[in-house]
Amino acid sequence: MITRREFLEKATTSTAALAVASTAKSYAQIMGSNDRLNFAVIGLNSRAYAHLSALKANKAKARITHVCDVDSVTLKKFAGATEQMMGTAPATDKDFRHILALKEIDAITIATPDHWHAPMAIAGLQAGKHVYVEKPCSHNPAEGALLVQAQQKYGKLVQMGTQQRSSPHTIEIVDKIHNGLIGHAYFAKAWYSNVRKSIGTGKEVPVPAQLDWDLWQGPAPRQPYKDNLQPYNWHWFRTYGTGETLNNGTHEVDVCRWALGVDFPERITSSGGRYHFKDDWQFYDTLVTSFTYPDKMISWEGKCCEGMKYYNRDRGSVIMGTTGSVLVDRDGYEIYDLKGNKTSEFKVGQKTSSADLVGADSMTDAHFANFIAGVQKGEKLNAPIAVGNVAVTMLQLSNVAWEMNRELKLDPANAHIQADSEAMKLWGRDYEKGWAPHL
Repeated sequence: MITRREFLEKATTSTAALAVASTAKSYAQIMGSNDRLNFAVIGLNSRAYAHLSALKANKAKARITHVCDVDSVTLKKFAGATEQMMGTAPATDKDFRHILALKEIDAITIATPDHWHAPMAIAGLQAGKHVYVEKPCSHNPAEGALLVQAQQKYGKLVQMGTQQRSSPHTIEIVDKIHNGLIGHAYFAKAWYSNVRKSIGTGKEVPVPAQLDWDLWQGPAPRQPYKDNLQPYNWHWFRTYGTGETLNNGTHEVDVCRWALGVDFPERITSSGGRYHFKDDWQFYDTLVTSFTYPDKMISWEGKCCEGMKYYNRDRGSVIMGTTGSVLVDRDGYEIYDLKGNKTSEFKVGQKTSSADLVGADSMTDAHFANFIAGVQKGEKLNAPIAVGNVAVTMLQLSNVAWEMNRELKLDPANAHIQADSEAMKLWGRDYEKGWAPHL
């Protein structure tokens, strides 16, 4: 990636006219409203609509002044939805670098494909912006570690989008577990089930006229455009995505390690494959992973294409201890004794589904409220990047264990793979020339 000085000089020069016009408009909007943060939303498919909904829920403290996407049709559609929901039309741009050059923007939210998360978040920090970045916060462990360092260096806040960290009932039950509700909690099982369809075999086709394919790829090594990539299937290609483990497992595994009070494990084993369909999907559709600690263990089971529920749930976590167990998901929790008899439960009053690709909900509203309060009042973040990155790195390493087809032994201090130089080569990735993130 270009240096911060080069980036700022180039962005400032190329967007002078835009900055003058949009700055005048933006400052006219914020006259007398200095208690509201100016947000730019970047990457405007699916999950971005949850960002929009959450910022609307926090409208007294935040506004959306800019939206950004490399697809002009997507950009126009989201800008229209923003105007309708927020009451003010945002400025639009396809290049996030123009957005970062604008001084009036306080914070950015990132809902782009995974390969953009860390490089864009780091660039945002370097431009003086606070950052809300969707999970996973990075494409690979090296990027995650670099993002944590960048946050520490530049001092702005970074909240990762593991919104269950801001769920009141999850906060409550994890606190009870920590205070001995089920004795010594030592085993946690997480799962995710869905019925995703085949993505078929893609064909190289001309890039759609509305899409800036070069900027979409950004830090990723250049590849031809295929007709089965956009707008969602990039998740299943290693160059851009991280598989179902990072796409959804991040949430539940993060809850498990939070409840058990653990960070990086000592050992990781992972097995699975692409069993359901034969197509361009480059990851597994079924994966079972174990994270082993000196006296505790976490198990993750992901099933992309087989919708069999566990405990009558698409997704969730069970925390097991010496005197009982807790079943917790986004809809509530249940408490069981040592023989598996239910003794208590709490329900939110609504039911979530793994088929929902947007996830606009009260948890996300609360997660944004916590982020805004962190920026404005110094409130402690529920998912600061140093915390969020732990589960992300664990799951990225479960991908490595799957790819290498062997157990990984880790240094629990930093998650580096021990005595396996071949596996450690997968700690990072190659970048398109000039796009590698750096401090």
